Amino acid sequence: MGDIACSYAAMVLHDEEIPVTAEKIQTLLKAANVSVEAYWPGLFEKLAKKRNLDDFILNVGAGGGGAPLAAAAPAGGAAPAAAAPAAEEKKEEPKEESDEDMGFSLFD
Repeated sequence: MGDIACSYAAMVLHDEEIPVTAEKIQTLLKAANVSVEAYWPGLFEKLAKKRNLDDFILNVGAGGGGAPLAAAAPAGGAAPAAAAPAAEEKKEEPKEESDEDMGFSLFD
């Protein structure tokens, strides 16, 4: 829960062009009446200093190392709907194996 809450807080701060700091993340979480372990805001501050948050936001679901922020969707709710078709495309029906596929039959 802490990672998701901090993801949202970091995105809000970034969207408002406010520097992402542990103190500001904690302030947002407190205003939202959300409590997280003390280490989460600091981790997200370090992440924001090392990585470009625009890349994380724009590449939601692309894989490649953006796991903490990629796990969170934008507040508008548009990303889950947009991500749903991609998930459906990757879904494959499991192929049922028959005895004939293995070159022998158990019942002959």
